[in-house]
Amino acid sequence: MDNLILTFSAILLYLACSALLFFNLKHASTGSATVPGRLSRKQIIAMGIAALCLHTLALSSSMINPMGIDLGFYNAMSLVSAVIVLLILIAEWRYPVDILAVVLLPVAAISMLIDSFNTTHHILPPGSSNELIFHILTSIIAYSILALAALQAILLSIQNKFLHAHHPGGIIRLMPPLSTMEILLFEFIVIGFIALTISLGSGIIFLDNMFAQQLVHKTILSMIAWFVFLVLLVGRWKLGWRGRTAIRWTLTGFVSLMLAYFGSKFVLEIVLGQ
Repeated sequence: MDNLILTFSAILLYLACSALLFFNLKHASTGSATVPGRLSRKQIIAMGIAALCLHTLALSSSMINPMGIDLGFYNAMSLVSAVIVLLILIAEWRYPVDILAVVLLPVAAISMLIDSFNTTHHILPPGSSNELIFHILTSIIAYSILALAALQAILLSIQNKFLHAHHPGGIIRLMPPLSTMEILLFEFIVIGFIALTISLGSGIIFLDNMFAQQLVHKTILSMIAWFVFLVLLVGRWKLGWRGRTAIRWTLTGFVSLMLAYFGSKFVLEIVLGQ
């Protein structure tokens, strides 16, 4: 019962924070006068931090038990959404990423709702090696950052499409300039690529079963994603890739990574029930 209270409190705060950020963006884009009593951006972000704290408490309650840490499909999905929210809230203090928060906070709320009413189990037993824990943490961080890059690429694609069609109104007015969007995209990709490199490297060095039958497809897809992002970064550095080319490569790499991380878990835990 306590866990449900935490969950639904976090969901309400996520949705409220997203809505307030949206209205702030819309208000700023129209250049309207400040409305008395309206929450400041920092106050809204503080609401997001409170939601994340409640999310973390609810998630720890469902993940941590006497048998170990449960990283089942739905718990993992909720955990990744929490890490993404954390990254967004950190980025909010430096970058104009309000539009990302508007989209992703409701996604985190939905992931919590789904996790509350569905259960699969993948127990990480007590006494698991530090190397394994490090590999899992870096994998989650890499996936979360590159998920942000994928969403940034989708928003950039929408922005490109509207600007080329000479329709600068609507949602485009809520976004930062195109050049800023591209800089943010490649900053996410560089940081995510470094995390993915560390994750794959730690797995290959420390784990004995990276190429075991149940994990080989996950490893290969992750390596494909790593190669795709490597080609993209080299193309950016040497050939100045940007725009649609950068967007296509980003989304291709993320799809491969998504299939590696959640595709394999979905098949093993939900389809096969293992």
